[in-house]
Amino acid sequence: MAEATYFRKGFGLKGEIEGQLSADYHSNLIETLRSRGYRLVVGPLTFRLAKEFGFCYGVDRAVDYAYETRRKFPERRLHLVGEIIHNPHVNAKLEAMGITFLHRTGNGGFDFDHLTADDVVIMPAFGVAIHDFERLKAIGCVLVDTTCGSVLNVWKRVESYARDGFTALIHGKHWHEETKATASQVTKYPGGCYLVVLNMEQARTVCEFIERGGDATALATQFAGAMSPGFDFVRDLDRVGLANQTTMLSTESLAIAEEVRRAMVRKHGETDAPLHVRTFDTICSATQERQDAVIELLRDPPELMLVVGGYNSSNTTHLAALCASRNVRTYHIEDSDCIDPVSRELRHRPIGLKQESVETGWLDGVRSIGITAGASTPNNKIGETIVRICSVAGAADLLDRALV
Repeated sequence: MAEATYFRKGFGLKGEIEGQLSADYHSNLIETLRSRGYRLVVGPLTFRLAKEFGFCYGVDRAVDYAYETRRKFPERRLHLVGEIIHNPHVNAKLEAMGITFLHRTGNGGFDFDHLTADDVVIMPAFGVAIHDFERLKAIGCVLVDTTCGSVLNVWKRVESYARDGFTALIHGKHWHEETKATASQVTKYPGGCYLVVLNMEQARTVCEFIERGGDATALATQFAGAMSPGFDFVRDLDRVGLANQTTMLSTESLAIAEEVRRAMVRKHGETDAPLHVRTFDTICSATQERQDAVIELLRDPPELMLVVGGYNSSNTTHLAALCASRNVRTYHIEDSDCIDPVSRELRHRPIGLKQESVETGWLDGVRSIGITAGASTPNNKIGETIVRICSVAGAADLLDRALV
C-alpha cells in the first residue's frame, strides 16, 4: 500500500506532545491573571489584560501539528515553507527541533530544488500559493498542511469569484504570505484576476476609477506587485468581489467593502449594483475577538498599553495601531527582552515604522498598564513581559506576594 503523502487532520499524537507544548509556551502567571478577572495588582501597579489575547485556534493547531510532525517522523528531514507563524520565539523552538526553514530567494520564489520524495514539508498557518503546492506535490514530498480554517474560507470565496468572472479585490498586504496564497486561488480558473489594496486610501483610488475612469497606466504603476499579470483596470474592475487578509483590521475591511459597494451603486444604480459587486462574510472570528477585547479594555483607558508580538505579525501590528488610535500611549514590543531591567529602557517598534526606537522613562509615574498580544504570541512571552515590568518598577518581590 502506498504511503500517504498529504496530511491535514493531525496524527493523533496530541497526548504525546502536550507536555512539551506546556513547557515551551504555558504561563502560570497568565493563568492566575485570567482567573482573577484579567486584573492583577502588584504593589503600586495594576495590570489589565485584554480578555482575548495570544494564540488563536488556528495558531494553536498549526503549532501542535508541527510538534506532532516531528514526533511522527523522527528520522526524516523536516522542512517548513516560510515561518509557521510570525513569532520569533515559536519559530526558534521549531528550528531547535531540527526543522529547516525554506525562505524565499532573490527572485521571490522558494528554492525546492534540494527536496526529495523522502522529505517532509510543513505548510504554515498562512497557507502556500497554488504553484508552490503543485511544485511540492510533483516532487512527491510528504506534505503536512497546517493552513488555518479561516484562511481556507477566504480562499473558497476568492475561488468562487474567479469561477464566476469577478475580480478578487483583496484588502491586505500584497507581500504577506497569506495574501500571496489567497491571490493565487484565482489561477484555478482561466482569466481569474485579483487586485490587492492596502488601506482605505488605495480603495478610494480604485473606487474613483470604477466611477469615473482615469489614467490606467498610473494605476498600474501604483499597484505594481499587487495585481494579477495582465490586469486591465477598465475590464477587470467591472465586476469585483471583496476578500480580506484575515489579520487586517476587520473594521477597515468592512468599511472598504461598503465603499466599493457604494461606488458600484453610484455607477450602475441600486438595482444593478449586485451584478457588479459581491461582498464577503469571511472576517476571522479570532482577529475580530482580539480587536473587540482591546476596544472593551480601552473604555477605561490605562496609562499605557503594551502590545506583545512579532514585528512582522500583521494582526499584532493592527492591535497596536488600534490602541494608538484611541489616544492611549502604546508600545509594540516583540517580547520581554525589549525591556531592560538594568537600564530601564524600552525597545519598541513605533506604529507605522520599520525600525525600533528606544524609550527612557516610559514607566515613570505609571500605575495602570494594559496588555494584549497578537494571535501568534505564546502566553509565556506575555507573562515574562509582566515580570520584566515589575523588575523595572522595583516591584519584583511584590509580584510573588501578589500571586499567592
